[in-house]
Amino acid sequence: MNVQIKRVYDPVEDGDGFRVLVDRLWPRGLSREDAAIDLWVKDLAPSTELRRWFHSDAGNWTEFKKRYDRELSAHEDAAVELRKQIGRRKATFLYASKAVARNHAHLLKAYLEKL
Repeated sequence: MNVQIKRVYDPVEDGDGFRVLVDRLWPRGLSREDAAIDLWVKDLAPSTELRRWFHSDAGNWTEFKKRYDRELSAHEDAAVELRKQIGRRKATFLYASKAVARNHAHLLKAYLEKL
């Protein structure tokens, strides 16, 4: 699988390939045209409850990874379908968070690579 990860607010580049928004909510202040999204996979984004928990004072990365993995396992059919849609082509997972290293896009990529 040839997937890179970047913020949806970064400029669109020729090398992005198949652009997949992996957030449950549409990014603030970004038009659909400017986002240049090929696919939006809301069902594979963290649930609203998990996202809120993680952004609260109680949230921690280690526990978030465990909980998100459980959510992905519950949506394995959608994950398999996404992996099929990506196939061998270049793809970019797009997320809105300011947290570059600690965001669910990396976890989703790792989960798909294990399928």
